[in-house]
Amino acid sequence: MIRVLVVDDQALVRQGLRLILELAGFEVAEAGDGAAAVAAVAGQRPDVVLMDLRMPVLDGVEATRRIVADGDGSTRVIALTTFDADEHVVNALRAGAVGFLLKDVTSEGLADAVRRAVDGEPVLAPSVLARLMDHFAARPPRPPAPPAGVADLSERELEVLTRIGAGLSNAEIAAELVISMATVKTHVRHILAKLDVRDRAQAIVVAHEAGLRHGAR
Repeated sequence: MIRVLVVDDQALVRQGLRLILELAGFEVAEAGDGAAAVAAVAGQRPDVVLMDLRMPVLDGVEATRRIVADGDGSTRVIALTTFDADEHVVNALRAGAVGFLLKDVTSEGLADAVRRAVDGEPVLAPSVLARLMDHFAARPPRPPAPPAGVADLSERELEVLTRIGAGLSNAEIAAELVISMATVKTHVRHILAKLDVRDRAQAIVVAHEAGLRHGAR
C-alpha cells in the first residue's frame, strides 16, 4: 500500500486531504508544519509527501530540501498550495519536489498525482506548468552559459529533454518520437545522470533554463 504524509498547518485541510486519500486506498499520516514533516519522514519513510509551502516553524520549501537531502530518494515530495506564483514553483522544484499541485485539484487528480509520483513521473498542474514556461520565457532567451550537462546530451536526448520540459509523460514522448517506452526510459535515465539532477521535475527546470521549447522552430 502506498503511504502518504499530508503536511499542512490547517487541521481542516489535512483532514480533508486525508479522507480523499484514504478513500482512494492510501495509508495516510499527518504533520502540522515543516519541522514535524522532516521528523515524520525520517521515522516513517512514506512514499509520498504532500507538502504545503506556507507554514510556521519551517516552510515547505526548506522542509522539502531537508527531506530530499537527508533521504535515500524513496520519498517523493509534491508541493501543494493555494498559490502558483513563479518563485514558489521554481523554488519548490529546485528544492527537490517532484511536482506542484494547487489545492483546487480534484479528488481523482490528487490520487492520480500520488500514483504518478511513486512511478517517477513529474506532477505539474497545467496552470503551474504554464506559469513555469512564462517564468522562463520572460528571461533572456540565451543565458550566458547553458546549464551544466546540457552540452553532453545527444541530439535524441535533447529531443527527449525538450518534451520532458513540456510536461509530457513517457508514453507521450514515445508516441511523438515513434520509439518504445523502454527506449524513452533509457534516455531519461541517461539525461538525469548527465545533468546530475535527481528527477524529472528538476530536469524540467533545466530544460527551461536552457531555453528548450517544445515545438519551437
